[in-house]
Amino acid sequence: MTQDKIKIESQEGWLLIFVCWLIAMAAVFGSLFMSEVMGLKPCVLCWWQRIFIYPLAVLFLIGLFPQEHKVDRSVVRYTLPLAIIGLGFAIYHYLVYSGYIPESLQPCSEDLSCADINLELMGFVTIPMLSIFAYSAIITLLLIFRKRFY
Repeated sequence: MTQDKIKIESQEGWLLIFVCWLIAMAAVFGSLFMSEVMGLKPCVLCWWQRIFIYPLAVLFLIGLFPQEHKVDRSVVRYTLPLAIIGLGFAIYHYLVYSGYIPESLQPCSEDLSCADINLELMGFVTIPMLSIFAYSAIITLLLIFRKRFY
């Protein structure tokens, strides 16, 4: 393999992980904006989604700057499971929002219900749907990275 081809593949891999980092950071700042600026208190399921997105932002950043000046390929091994689990919580939360999950299976308290719709963008995009979009995009990019560079 030529030096130029290695450099191009390295740049493509770096760009994929960089976009994952941007998505994770947008999700982190979006969640903080909604809770701290807009005053929307996060429910239990929102907290679980945050638990899995916050470390992703840090891990992607660490994966972008290894010692060899190319992206750390093992970053997928650590981030993909977190993203998949976070997506699971986001889908469950969306099902609670949509009314598919009975009240007896909802983990939230009476004070702060997971089923309350606090925010709808464009009339249909809810907070769990934003989380589903973020996790799905990250998972897709990680799978592309894994297929190309593993």
